[in-house]
Amino acid sequence: MHFLSKTQIIAAAGAVALVLLVLDLVRRRKLSEEYALLWVVSTAGMAVLGFATPVLRFVTRALGIVLETSTVFAAGLAFTTGVLIYLSVRLTRLGRENQTLARELALLRHDLEALRGAAAAPPGAAGGERA
Repeated sequence: MHFLSKTQIIAAAGAVALVLLVLDLVRRRKLSEEYALLWVVSTAGMAVLGFATPVLRFVTRALGIVLETSTVFAAGLAFTTGVLIYLSVRLTRLGRENQTLARELALLRHDLEALRGAAAAPPGAAGGERA
């Protein structure tokens, strides 16, 4: 009979806690479903590696890594790096969109002030129009 090690029990409790946290954040609209799926899938992947010891040993040997813990650490590092790159790309895109929106807002405010100035000017007064 095969019993779970303390490490596997801790990993299981951590995975369950993380999934519950992610689902609660989605429920409270603090995390979008797009990111929730990413976290749930990654947590499930780490849980599978934590519980399926033969799978973890196979992956470790296939990658030429000495210890199984190093494989789990490398997978976590790769996941973190991927998430950071993805978030950097999203942040860059949002920064550009924000800059474009700020420019459009400034132009709209300028046009609005010009229209207010033209409406407030007495009839027959020159100026007030943009060339």
